[in-house]
Amino acid sequence: MDKLTRDVRGRELQFAALAIIVVVAASFVGQIATFPNLAPWYAGLVKPSFNPPNWVFGSVWTTLYALMAFSLWRILRLPYSRARQLALSLFLLQIGLNMAWSWMFFGAHNPLLGVINIFPQFVAVVATAAVFHRLDRMAGWCLAPLAAWVGFAAVLNVALWRLNG
Repeated sequence: MDKLTRDVRGRELQFAALAIIVVVAASFVGQIATFPNLAPWYAGLVKPSFNPPNWVFGSVWTTLYALMAFSLWRILRLPYSRARQLALSLFLLQIGLNMAWSWMFFGAHNPLLGVINIFPQFVAVVATAAVFHRLDRMAGWCLAPLAAWVGFAAVLNVALWRLNG
């Protein structure tokens, strides 16, 4: 294997590691607020009829975080450009709002704070997906399930706030 090939592979591995670290760290920070508050606080909330069972959330978020990491990796691999910088900034904004939501909703035991967070979060996810799509179609499409889930979560969050106001 020549030096150029080794350098390219090394760079690809660095980008993959960075994408995984960013997404896993965000997941971990959110879980710190979420897990200790599932019982008794969240378990004690009045839930709407469309609230999924608890086991759904873990499997859905595992899939979404994997798609986010893959999508981020695809963007990190691209050459520097202003559009790439915008895409990365939007990604960090949406994942930051994602982490903050866990602390606002679960950590603070406050569905209204979750509502205040989740609408800008949804906009940030959609904007990120759109900019990613312009740079790399697959990267953008990988964020479509996240946008759908955060849209659903927004409706669920509003229902939880209204039922437990």
